[in-house]
Amino acid sequence: MKTLLKMTAALLCWSVAGVAVAQDPAPEYGYGWEDKNSVIGTEFMVSAANPIAAKAGYDVLAAGGTAADAMIAVQLMLNLVEPQSSGIGGGAFLLYWDASSRTLTTFDAREKAPAKATPERFLLPDGEMMPFGEAISGGQAVGVPGILRLMEVTHNLFGQKDWASLFQPAIEQAENGFEVSPRMANSIQSTVDRNWDLDVFPGAKAYFFNDDGSPLTEGTLLKNPDFAETLRILADQGANAFYHGPIAEDIVAAVEATSKVENNITLEDLAAYRVKIRPAVCADYRGFDVCGMGPPTSGGLTVGQILGILSNFDLKGTGWNAELAHLYAEAAKLAYADRALYMADSDFVDVPVKGLLDTDYLKLRSEMIDPAAASAKRQAGEPPRDHTALFAPSQNPDRPGTSHIVIRDPYGNALSMTTTIETAFGSRVFVRGFLLNNELTDFDRAPKDGDRLVANRVEGGKRPRSSMSPTIVMKDGEPYLLIGSPGGSRIINYVAKTIIAILDWDMDPQDAIEIGHFVHRNGSAMDLEQGTATAEFADALTGKGHEVKLVDLNSGLHTILIKDGQLIGAADPRREGVALGQ
Repeated sequence: MKTLLKMTAALLCWSVAGVAVAQDPAPEYGYGWEDKNSVIGTEFMVSAANPIAAKAGYDVLAAGGTAADAMIAVQLMLNLVEPQSSGIGGGAFLLYWDASSRTLTTFDAREKAPAKATPERFLLPDGEMMPFGEAISGGQAVGVPGILRLMEVTHNLFGQKDWASLFQPAIEQAENGFEVSPRMANSIQSTVDRNWDLDVFPGAKAYFFNDDGSPLTEGTLLKNPDFAETLRILADQGANAFYHGPIAEDIVAAVEATSKVENNITLEDLAAYRVKIRPAVCADYRGFDVCGMGPPTSGGLTVGQILGILSNFDLKGTGWNAELAHLYAEAAKLAYADRALYMADSDFVDVPVKGLLDTDYLKLRSEMIDPAAASAKRQAGEPPRDHTALFAPSQNPDRPGTSHIVIRDPYGNALSMTTTIETAFGSRVFVRGFLLNNELTDFDRAPKDGDRLVANRVEGGKRPRSSMSPTIVMKDGEPYLLIGSPGGSRIINYVAKTIIAILDWDMDPQDAIEIGHFVHRNGSAMDLEQGTATAEFADALTGKGHEVKLVDLNSGLHTILIKDGQLIGAADPRREGVALGQ
């Protein structure tokens, strides 16, 4: 929405009518606001977080490639030009619609804990939790990466282009260099401003900083010959070259050399990694099937719960105002309470998936909402379930450091993928031209609360809980909306709010992304996006009893709406991504 105010990289604290204005201590700053318009196509569309990466996907699609082919080209280029967010040292969740078989498949390429990891991994000798700032940097935080296996699996199933050809654009760009973008430069600077120690290990220091120790600035020509060589090996030998042999040996050595604990990734852990195909989690909303990824991410279930609760209210009739934001916040509180107690890796924990989305259960939860007044912090409900083990609620917030890709190809295939290395720049461990994730900090560092275990505790071979919410909304058995976002534990709110704007309000996808965010995670306060029209809801929401904070909400939404024979692509103005189509 072009009337929205521009946002700046660092916003000062101020106060409006007694409402607190503060920055959430996220590891990435926003860098600005770029006005954008929806992009219309009829043949194919890609929307991704960097123009160079989106162009790599566009070129593959224009040459007759599938969505799976284009995803590989986009992801490899993102690793190069947006290394703070995702790459081959990380993992992803992917929803893929295969038009020929008319099937929706969800792929879990989440990173795994080393086989020998224990629940006490992030506890100090005195039993206290390792401080988060210490936990994120180093090999103790690194999970077994999954993205290369995901590329391999999806290419084998759905690809048409030669595997090696999909690596060539990123290889050439790495050799020739690219200009450091404003967002990448601001992300590097943010690690300096907040003492996030990106320069703590020699590899990352040499790549992201100048010889005098100053961080790289916008416009710097940056080359990565080591990454180019790594990609040549992978292009020639396939994904196995990542999980076996010299690359695997270098990963294990780098992790061990930088770790603060024992029981880190081994060659056996890398060799044993497999992508999992899991059932999609789908929730009915206004006659649409909103389909997402199930555990180990909480995204699909929690988005589904928020929408399921709100399906009992007339949001269109309410108006896009403080009343709607209040109802949304109350629904989000209830859903996040269930998320904290029940959701974790379903290979290790009995997650009551069907019960959490049961319409009668969500109707009962909706009846707890008072349209006139905010509730206190919510407790988890009692969804229908077979397993009755009691866990302690999770206290671990996911951190931003993620990217999202949506693609629709000329053949009708479509995908929505959220990809990550966890916090900005992951573990800071840099090997062979790429960063390794710090995904193990998505586990709860405290494995129990009193006598009760936390479902999302560290365990050997387990995948940490996520908030990533890649989503495909289906209408009459066909993809209608592809959507997702980065943003840590706020991802769920960004996605659910934007779905409501498009499905309930028929908003243009770009307007739905740009309209200001409102966020609640069942904590002490409700976040409103400063500098947008949503901030004007503050007084009315305070009057209903909400504690309100005005904050910079740095989403990175990407969408494709498939409607009336058109592909309508959009990219978040809060980041530097674009939609490209034909």
